[in-house]
Amino acid sequence: DAVSARILGIGKDGGLVGTASAGDEITVVLDRTSFYAESGGQIGDTGVIEGNAAVLEVLDTKKKNGKFLHKCVVKSGTVQTGDAVTTRIDAERRQAIRRNHSSVHLLQAALRNVLGSHVAQAGSYVSEDRMRFDFSHFEAMTPEELRQVEAQVNQKILEDIPIECFEKPLDEARKMGAVALFSEKYGSRVRVVKMGDYSIELCGGTHAASAGKLGLFLSLIHI
Repeated sequence: DAVSARILGIGKDGGLVGTASAGDEITVVLDRTSFYAESGGQIGDTGVIEGNAAVLEVLDTKKKNGKFLHKCVVKSGTVQTGDAVTTRIDAERRQAIRRNHSSVHLLQAALRNVLGSHVAQAGSYVSEDRMRFDFSHFEAMTPEELRQVEAQVNQKILEDIPIECFEKPLDEARKMGAVALFSEKYGSRVRVVKMGDYSIELCGGTHAASAGKLGLFLSLIHI
C-alpha cells in the first residue's frame, strides 16, 4: 500500500503555504495517493507520508471537490510543495475497516431477508472498531429478529463466501440486481461489490477478500 507521489499543495491556517516544518498542522494535496478519503460512511485512512527531508503523520483523509485532503502534522524535518514523497497507510487499521465495511453489506442482506425487501440503507458508519447501519422499519426489531440476522451473517462468514469488487456500466449493474442508495448520484460506470450469491451492492469502499476474514459478527443483543 505504498505509493510514490508528489506534493501539489500545502494548506495551513486556512491558506496555502510553500513550506512547513516540524510541529506544523497542515493539509496536503498529492498527485496520487494510497489513502482512502472518508466517503459512504467509511472513515478516512491514517498513516505516514515520507519525503527525503520530512516525515508527516496523516491523522485523517477527507475529500473535497474531487481532491484528497490529507490532514497531517509534520513530525520531523521540512516539507515543501513539489517534494517527492511516499505514502504509507496504517495497514492494520485499514484491514479492520475493510472487515467492518464488508459486514455492513452482509448485515443489509440479512435484514432484507428477515424483515423484508423494504429495508434500505439510510446511513452508516464504518471504523476500525465498529460499524453502524441505519435503516427504517415499521417497528423496533425483536430480540428474535436480531438473533436471526446475526446468525445469518455469521453463517455466511463461516461459509467464507467470496467478495468480488469490479466496475460495470450503471445499467448493467442494475440489471444484475445491485442495491444502490437512492440519495447517491452515480456516474455511467460504477463499482460493484458482490458477495457470493448473497449480496450485491454499489459501493466505493474497501472490503475484505472473502467473508471468512471478518471473524465473529456480534449485534446489539450482546451490548
